[in-house]
Amino acid sequence: MVVHTNAIVISALKYAEADLIVKCYTQKSGLKTYMLRGILKSRKGKFKASLFQPLTQLELVAKHKDKGTLEYLQDAKMLTHYQTLHTDVVKSAMVMFISEMLKNTIHEEEENEELYHYLENTFNWLDSHSDIANFHLLFLLKLTRYLGFYPEDSERDLMYFNLLDGVFQHSSTNTYCVDGELLQNLKLLLGTNFETLHNIKLTKTNRSELLDLILNYYQLHIESFKKPKSLKVLHEIFN
Repeated sequence: MVVHTNAIVISALKYAEADLIVKCYTQKSGLKTYMLRGILKSRKGKFKASLFQPLTQLELVAKHKDKGTLEYLQDAKMLTHYQTLHTDVVKSAMVMFISEMLKNTIHEEEENEELYHYLENTFNWLDSHSDIANFHLLFLLKLTRYLGFYPEDSERDLMYFNLLDGVFQHSSTNTYCVDGELLQNLKLLLGTNFETLHNIKLTKTNRSELLDLILNYYQLHIESFKKPKSLKVLHEIFN
């Protein structure tokens, strides 16, 4: 079946001498993987490798078998021309981290318009703003809504947050309960959006601890989740 769809590049992995295996999150078909043969050698080919940088937004024409195998890409065009996402050093590190997180968390080959638009809108926001030190924290926290384990925050005034159950509660009931300053910073994140994110002031230590908490939350709720290798680079950039 030939499909015309917008898509966001999740990753591009070199295969053999000149091929690329590209994972994209598509608007119409969810996660899809394409084999692009000879792209790293041919200068006159239909596709340029630079088109498949992480988080690039594309217009695709593809032939989908929908059998969980590698799909065939007929055409690809740039949909959104980022101004800073791949050139700013800090943003590039964040892009590397986020793309690895998406690779580790999104596996469904089915349409999810809400998730697609969330990714599209937040990456456009990241590209056009400069105060982005806390972007990855809010991005990951809000992403859990689309992955199915967003914190139940109707009782956000309680003294503990249980990572295992994803709820706020009166007392600590297991080793996964957090409180104190870390909990207060989590509550700040839950109470904000991207436009007001700059109002949250965190120290380097606060930011690092909050990121560790969010990653631990992912680890508890996604089977076989692995923390990104690029996490070390991200810590170095912000420290």
